[in-house]
Amino acid sequence: MEVSVGLSSRSIGLQRRDVGYSRSCVERKRVPALSLKVRSWNGASIRQNNGYCHHQRKVSWWCCKRPGGAAPGSEDFHNSVDEALLLKRKSEEVAPYLCGRCIYLVGMMGSGKSTVGKILSEVLGYSFFDSDKLVEQAVGLPSVAQIFKEYSEAFFRDNESEVLKDLSSMRRLVVATGGGAVIRPTNWGYMKQGITVWLDVPLEALARRIAAVGTDSRPLLHQESGDPYTKAFARLTTLAEQRGEAYANADARVCLEVIAAKQGKSDVCGLTPIAIAIEALIKIEVFLKEGAPVEKRAFLQG
Repeated sequence: MEVSVGLSSRSIGLQRRDVGYSRSCVERKRVPALSLKVRSWNGASIRQNNGYCHHQRKVSWWCCKRPGGAAPGSEDFHNSVDEALLLKRKSEEVAPYLCGRCIYLVGMMGSGKSTVGKILSEVLGYSFFDSDKLVEQAVGLPSVAQIFKEYSEAFFRDNESEVLKDLSSMRRLVVATGGGAVIRPTNWGYMKQGITVWLDVPLEALARRIAAVGTDSRPLLHQESGDPYTKAFARLTTLAEQRGEAYANADARVCLEVIAAKQGKSDVCGLTPIAIAIEALIKIEVFLKEGAPVEKRAFLQG
């Protein structure tokens, strides 16, 4: 496992348990990585390391409802253990093909990129980064919404591109990108240095999740009028139409509806983050073994 990675152009310090990002060669801020539990709906938890967590907390999956914890000996408990073992086995199969290349998760806001990304980074022995958090750190503001308010979306996008440029020269990272990172072709040029994975989630499920947690942290949704679900669904529909073709150019597509169908579930909200991470590894393995289609390579290089 690589313990640290450095950049000469941006002076980024990166370690498994000590993560910092700074645009200045003089001042380098470091944030200690604390223990984090990612809890699935069936009560199973995976301990993670997250450089942007300032306290110990539980991270819930992206849907509104979650069943209670599973007791040892129950069917849910055994299912969670089986999933964890399958995740570990699949990561061991995929790792030799990755050869240390970074994984970039793309998808709509609320699609679970950070939750799934932390699981992938842990099982692969990679470091995890959230590109939105890196922009906040570089700009010196506490949230993307605040950056939009005090500057503009264009200002945020420029800094987002700079962050992705910095990360593109690194190895052994899982990066959760912002929902709009795919709209700039130059960002694809940076992300193509690694493997891009699209988490494709039905808009209805995304709208339910966002309506449940609120839109304060979603600058592209916060100004919309109407009840939370209706305005979230309407805006997400517009964004999906604008970004759909861009998302589709990812190296691997993880469709939650397909996973749910395989498991005999009628709603994607019944899926665990581990199950989605397993599917991501499967799709990554297929891509690495078969290679990118010619038309996709042409788009990414154009």
